Amino acid sequence: MNTTNPNFTMTQKLGAVLFADVVGYSRLMSQNELDTYNALKSLISDLESSCAKHQGRVVEVRGDGILALFETATSAVEFGVELHRIASAHNSAGPEDQRIKFRAGVHLGEILIDDRGIHGDNVNIAARLQEIAEPERVYVSSAVYDQVCNRLRYGYEFLGPKQLKNIMNPVSTYCVRSEVAGATMAGTMRPEVLGDILERPDTPSVAVLPFASHGDESDNWVAEGLTDDIIMNLSKFRNLFIIARNSSFFFKAQSMPPKDAAQRLNVRYIARGSVRRSASRIRISAELVDASSERTIWAERFDRNIDDIFDILDEVTECIVAATAVMIESHEKQRMIQAIPSDLEAYGSVLQGQHHIFKYTRNDNRKAKNFYQSALERDGGYARAAAALSRTLNIDWRYSWSDDPSKAFEQALTFAQQAIELDPTDARGFGELGYVHLYRKEHDAAIQSYQRALALNPNDADMHSDYADALAHSGDNETAITHLQQAMRLNPYFPDQYLWHLGGAYYNLRRYEDVIETVNKMNNPTEGQRMLAASHAQLGNTDMARLIADKHREAHPNFSLSRWAKVLPDRLEDDTQHFVEGLKKAGF
Repeated sequence: MNTTNPNFTMTQKLGAVLFADVVGYSRLMSQNELDTYNALKSLISDLESSCAKHQGRVVEVRGDGILALFETATSAVEFGVELHRIASAHNSAGPEDQRIKFRAGVHLGEILIDDRGIHGDNVNIAARLQEIAEPERVYVSSAVYDQVCNRLRYGYEFLGPKQLKNIMNPVSTYCVRSEVAGATMAGTMRPEVLGDILERPDTPSVAVLPFASHGDESDNWVAEGLTDDIIMNLSKFRNLFIIARNSSFFFKAQSMPPKDAAQRLNVRYIARGSVRRSASRIRISAELVDASSERTIWAERFDRNIDDIFDILDEVTECIVAATAVMIESHEKQRMIQAIPSDLEAYGSVLQGQHHIFKYTRNDNRKAKNFYQSALERDGGYARAAAALSRTLNIDWRYSWSDDPSKAFEQALTFAQQAIELDPTDARGFGELGYVHLYRKEHDAAIQSYQRALALNPNDADMHSDYADALAHSGDNETAITHLQQAMRLNPYFPDQYLWHLGGAYYNLRRYEDVIETVNKMNNPTEGQRMLAASHAQLGNTDMARLIADKHREAHPNFSLSRWAKVLPDRLEDDTQHFVEGLKKAGF
C-alpha cells in the first residue's frame, strides 16, 4: 500500500523474522570495549554471509542485535541454529568470560516493509521472543513451529503460552533443540491433553521437573544440565519409570504444585530443585515429593565452593539420583506391605520379597523366595524377579537351608543367567551372576560381572556394596573399603549388609577394633556376630568373644565351622585360615 509521504512506499508481505541479541553485551563492553567491538564486527560479517546463503538478508544491525528477514520459516530457523554454531566457532579460542553468545527469536506473519526497514507487531513478537530465550537457543512461535516441525529434524520443546512485553495476547512458544534428532512428540502436547494420553505404569513413576535457576540468566545451563543428568541417570534403574526430558521440560515455564504436575504427567513422584550461584559458591537444593499425599519424602541441600563446576555437578547428580532411587523403593515397599498380597502385581511381589531377604533367617528367606516365584508366575519376563530368586537360592546353599543345597546352588546360577537373558541392560542380573561366581570361587568372573553391572548403573549403592564384598574376598581390601564408602554416600540410609561387608574388609586387614566398631553399628548384628566374636578373640577379649559365640548359636544352632570354612569364597587361603583361627579362639 502507499503511504501519504510521496518520498517512499510501504508494502505488506508475509515473511519470517529473526531477531538475535548478544547475551550480556554491556558487561562484555565494560570489560574490554575495543576487543568486544572488533570481535562482534567480525562475527556479524560472517553472519551476514550465512544469512544470504539461507535466502535471507540482515535488515538491520542494532548495536548488539541483528534483525533479519527470510522468505520461509524453515530458512529462518536453520539460520538461527547456524548463528549459534558460527558464534561458538568464533569463541573457541577466547576465554569463557569474553565469549559472545546470542539468544534468538523467530516469528512468522505479515510485516510492514519500507525504505527504512521492517516494522509491525510481528517484528516485535520476534524481538520479544529473543528477550525470553535462553543463551544459545532459538525460541519460535507456534506459527513457525507449525511450518518447521515436519521439515526440520530438530527437537521442539513446548514452553507454553508466554505473555510477551507489550504484546496483547500470549504467544505459544517452543524452544528449538538442535541436539535432538527428530521432532519429539512431547513438544506437540498441550498441557490440557498430557494427562489423557499418558497412562500410569505399574512400576513407580517419577518426573524430574526442571531445576529452577535463581540468579543470572546466563547460569540457566547449570540447572538445565543438572536436570538432564538426573533424568538420564535415573533411567538406568530398570524398575523406575522415568518421564523423558522433553515432557518434563514442558513444565519449565509452568508454575504449579507438584500434585498438579504429577496429574498432568500421570506419575506418582515428583523430583524438583533449584540452583543458586554466587561469585565463589553454589547452592543446590533438591526434594522428592509423593504427589498423592503432597508429602516430601526426601530433601537435601548441597553447598559447595566453586572450584570445578563440572565435578560439583557430577557429585550432586550422583547423590540426588541414588537418594531418589533408594527413597522411592523404600516408600513403595511400605506402600506394598500395607496392601493385600493377592492384589499385588509382579513388582509388588518383588518388594514384598525385598522386605524379607536380608533378614537372613530360614523363614524369611523362604518367604522372599515365594514372593519372587510369585512375581515370575505373574510375569515370566521379569528380570529382576529372576535375579532376586537367584540370591535366595544362593543363601539356601550357604546356610544349608534346603533339602538339596547343591541343587539350590546350581539353580542360583541358572536364574542369574536367566535374568541377564531377559534383560541384558539390567544391572541387577549381572550383580547376581557376580554373586554366584564369587561363591563358586570364580573370582575373576565375579569381578567382571560386577564391573559390567556398575557400568550399566554406577549409581546403584547395593551393587557397590556387593562388589566391595567380592573385592575383599579376592584380597583387594583397600579398594573394597573405597566402594563401601561410595555405597554409604550414595545411600545414607544403608542396610546392615554394608556394615557387614565393611567389617569383613577390616578383618582381613587385621583392623579388629574397626571391625568391632563397625559391627556394633548394625541394627541387627546377628550376621556380624561371627566377625565380632573373632575380632574380640584376636584382641584377647576371650570372655566377650565366647558370649557373642553363644548368641550366634541361638540364631544358627546348626552352624558348622568346618562347612563354613568351605563356604567362604576367599581367593587367598590365608584369609580363610585367619578367620577360622579367630572363630576357633572364640569357641566356635
